[in-house]
Amino acid sequence: MKRNYLKTSSLLLVAIMLLTTACSSLKPLNQSNFNVTPSPLETVGDKIPVTVNGTFPEKWFNSNATVTITPVLKYGNNQEATAMPYTYQGENVSGNGIEISKSRGGNFTMNFSFPYQPQMNVSELFMRFNAKVKNKAAKLPDIKVADGVVATSALANVLTTAPSVADDGFQQIIKDNQDANILFLIQNASLRQSELNKEGLAAWKKRVEEAYKDPKQNIAIEVSAYASPDGGVSLNEALAQQREKNTSEYLEKELKKKNINTDVNARYTAEDWEGFRQLVEASDLQDKNLILRVLEMYPDPETREREIKNISLVYEDLTQTILPQLRRSRLTANIDIIGKTDEEIASFWKNDPKKLNENELLYAATLTDNNTEKERIYQYVTVNYPQDYRGWNNLGTLFYQQGEINKAKQAFDRAAQISATAPEVNMNEALIAMLDNNNSRAEELLGKASGASNLDGALGLLYLKNGDYNKAIDAFGDIKTNNAALAQLLVKDYNKASQTLAAIPNPDATTAYLQAIIAARTNKFNEVLTNLQTAIIRDRTFAQKAANDLEFAKYRTNTDFVSLVK
Repeated sequence: MKRNYLKTSSLLLVAIMLLTTACSSLKPLNQSNFNVTPSPLETVGDKIPVTVNGTFPEKWFNSNATVTITPVLKYGNNQEATAMPYTYQGENVSGNGIEISKSRGGNFTMNFSFPYQPQMNVSELFMRFNAKVKNKAAKLPDIKVADGVVATSALANVLTTAPSVADDGFQQIIKDNQDANILFLIQNASLRQSELNKEGLAAWKKRVEEAYKDPKQNIAIEVSAYASPDGGVSLNEALAQQREKNTSEYLEKELKKKNINTDVNARYTAEDWEGFRQLVEASDLQDKNLILRVLEMYPDPETREREIKNISLVYEDLTQTILPQLRRSRLTANIDIIGKTDEEIASFWKNDPKKLNENELLYAATLTDNNTEKERIYQYVTVNYPQDYRGWNNLGTLFYQQGEINKAKQAFDRAAQISATAPEVNMNEALIAMLDNNNSRAEELLGKASGASNLDGALGLLYLKNGDYNKAIDAFGDIKTNNAALAQLLVKDYNKASQTLAAIPNPDATTAYLQAIIAARTNKFNEVLTNLQTAIIRDRTFAQKAANDLEFAKYRTNTDFVSLVK
């Protein structure tokens, strides 16, 4: 009897142990417990953002269990990328995980992203489990939850973004002018010899003579006569008119002596209120702000004069310092200095480059389409004008457009050493940063690139890579590039994107490929084939790309499509 009791007790103990073990284990979840957005996965800028909503069923989660779920993207040849894990725990577990009720189960949300790699176009998203009940591991299999990746946004291309070429500063015609004033006594239009003998007037006449005799300079002369804004309007008008007449007659005689035959345009202003305002603003007169307010408040000349005279202390100063300067005739020589012609610059570069200054040399580079010749010019500038950042910057843009990125970076770095504040240099270094996927550095550099040429394209690209598609569209404006069209495509403005692609001056394989994606999204199969064929003719690698691209997944059983991309 005793032996039977022991035997029964042993069997009961084994049964309890088996039951406890069974209750402590965790059953595998399945794909229906997970909902993935988006599905298939899709790039946004340079990342693959994912949201997973999951459910732990009722009575699934052991009160003593800890479950860590790690998103795993499997791609390529046994390659994996993992995202941030989430940890969940039962009600009896002390820890920092999210608590899940055994009786009720629970819903959960996981937000994470993967940095995009081109090999991820063909990939699968799995949930990987690391679970334990108390201190005992519970083995759970990986669960596939989604396919990936639609990588259309990754078609954004830094290398097709135009770099910023520094302005050569060359002007075919340089505008110059020289002024001289002849002052008059109050209420008098007579020319005084003391004024006509001034050094300023002599220098003006000499400059006019030099310009007239130089075939590379064109000259036009103006005479502007004024009366100061004190006294009646009718008196001042007659006075200003007479000053203009006397000055013009004097000037005609002087020009005739030097055999200078050029037109003289003359005019007069009865009361020079604008000149008065400018002189008062530039003065250190007491209460000058009061005078300026009077000018703003009273447009009528007589009211202005009366109100200013009422400021007795200030008016006395005006009569001594400001008003005498307004009783004048101003002589202006407008001179156009004609620079070297394109032919002359090209000839000097080939035969005697030392006769060209740095602006002319940089301009010479714009006169040739030969990149070897451009490089020679920029190299010459860097050697002979080493403190001019433009030579290095423009040399870097040449390398950049040729795909020689290491050389471009070295040139941009040298330009930055000379002028770290140059907007063109900062923009170009931002492009290099984006090539390295250092978008935060690119954003910092573009913040210092205001005024650089092609800045809109670089800003649009940065927003595109950051997934800010509407900002990208605003930045691109009316630019007709693949990147601009891509931004429009990604916000589903297919008509606008098609118009942009059709207007690109030099379409390439990506242009046609984007047109094929638009056709696929708008269910125009014949246009899909036509555009893919164009893309593949321009670049054979687009055949394999199209074969793996989920944008064309619905055509993978179509014989025409398969034949085209094989």
